[in-house]
Amino acid sequence: MTELNAKHHTLIQALLSRGPLKEGQFHRMFSELTGENPGVRRKAFDDYLLRINKALSYVQFELRGCRNQYDGQVYYGVVNNVSDEESKLGTTYSVAQIAFYKAIIEAIVQEAAQGTISSSDALNLRLENQVNSGTSSQSQGGPVPIPTALKNFSMSQKEKTLDEFVRDKWLSFTAEGHVGLGVRSFLDLRSWFRNNDVPSCEVCNEAGVKAVLCQKEGCSVRIHQYCLGKLFAKKKGERVCPSCGTQWQYTGPKAEAVEDDEPDCATQSQPPVEPKRKKLRTSRIGDGDIVESSSSQSSLPARNLRRSTRSSTRL
Repeated sequence: MTELNAKHHTLIQALLSRGPLKEGQFHRMFSELTGENPGVRRKAFDDYLLRINKALSYVQFELRGCRNQYDGQVYYGVVNNVSDEESKLGTTYSVAQIAFYKAIIEAIVQEAAQGTISSSDALNLRLENQVNSGTSSQSQGGPVPIPTALKNFSMSQKEKTLDEFVRDKWLSFTAEGHVGLGVRSFLDLRSWFRNNDVPSCEVCNEAGVKAVLCQKEGCSVRIHQYCLGKLFAKKKGERVCPSCGTQWQYTGPKAEAVEDDEPDCATQSQPPVEPKRKKLRTSRIGDGDIVESSSSQSSLPARNLRRSTRSSTRL
């Protein structure tokens, strides 16, 4: 087994206790621990992570980097590579909550251009569909029985669970109040995206959850917004689809002030800016709860839970 020193342990513990870190924060921590600049000594940085992953592989964990497809920023985190039933026992989420998460993920990946769904659509997802889609055949020729936990999962429980998923970085709220994937999902679901045939970005070959589609009908090419600039920079001004050659309507990113890192804690003089959310109102029609929306603002829980061993939600 690969031997790790105290500096390796510090880096791992920081990711486990604080959750995924932005690339700038992770690089700064690496530099303070090792005295190496990962921007200059990239090989030393890669070798350091490789040594950590050789040790983590014995407990089927991995230190992994990913890009948040909504803002293009790179994050690093530790993920669980096990998807068996025993590993699921470590999760703090209930069976109904996991089914709710799966339903949201499936709905989001079907919206390639937006990569999000509205809060009301998320809360109105039928968990019974998770039972039907996860069962290839009917039991004894009759309909598949719906677990009581799923049938009794109320609208208020969904609302609370949605906030928990955002708090724990499995999901996120956009500035418009829509529901998208969280950075933990981008870290953990790489194999799930591939196994469920989520189309990949033409440039980076990662799943195109939030991507721009080719304007030509019938062309399946999709490219992340942050990959478009990289692609067209190589083309020297030629902005066409790399597959069908159709002219690509592309507007470069607006000039924005770049922040090095987000502070760990907001100061009293600069409170955190929270995304707008729509206040959801529940009405009952027949036997089902339907969520309607009205304009409002709501604060999100800010604290993070420490990820326990084998606590990753696997699909």
